[in-house]
Amino acid sequence: MADLEAVPEDWSSALVVVAHPDDMEYGGAGAIARWTAQGKNIRYLLACRGENGIDTMEPAVCAPLRVEEQIASCAAVGVTEVEFLDHPDGTIEYGLPLRRDIAAAIRRHRPEFVITGNYRETWPGGGLNMADHIAVGRAAVDAVRDAGNRWIFPELGLEKWEGVKYVAAASSPLATHAVDITDSFDASVASLRAHKAYLEALSGDMADPEPFLRSMAEAVGERFGGVLATSFELLSV
Repeated sequence: MADLEAVPEDWSSALVVVAHPDDMEYGGAGAIARWTAQGKNIRYLLACRGENGIDTMEPAVCAPLRVEEQIASCAAVGVTEVEFLDHPDGTIEYGLPLRRDIAAAIRRHRPEFVITGNYRETWPGGGLNMADHIAVGRAAVDAVRDAGNRWIFPELGLEKWEGVKYVAAASSPLATHAVDITDSFDASVASLRAHKAYLEALSGDMADPEPFLRSMAEAVGERFGGVLATSFELLSV
């Protein structure tokens, strides 16, 4: 397997677009913490509020709790601006409404870098990905181009934005690049631990943040100089 290249850092602002609370925290948050420590401006957009993500909790109770936990999780990696859309957790559909919502956020925030989750059918190692991740990741990629075309979604009343340089998908099985998170690894663990109610409802390896994230970071680091690292599939716009 080929070595990974370093993610370019010639940008100053980014928008993270993911489906659920906790999505970026399973691997990508270490990069976010590194970049906010460099002074980069990073904001989050979540397609849903995670209302159907805890089997033992009614959606009406779960949604505000998961929103609160996501805000705390973002604060742990230096992010203070977090927006939530109201697409339905578990049944998010790829299509024009989702693309429109993401394109609107790109036009509002005007990032140079868009970061999303894995939108491939599987995870590294072969585990099956879920439909929400695939829909939101693919819509985020398409919305970058939508946001730069004045004739697409003119009803938004927002000036087009053509300034996105890169799109990166975290934890893709087709990863091409990586980020050294040695100095920001502890922040990534704290960010995932902020999802307390969600973690308490889990079982297995994913319920214990430090060893789970460390094993991921070490595995990526085997292709990136032996450091703790997190991987991305990088698309140049």
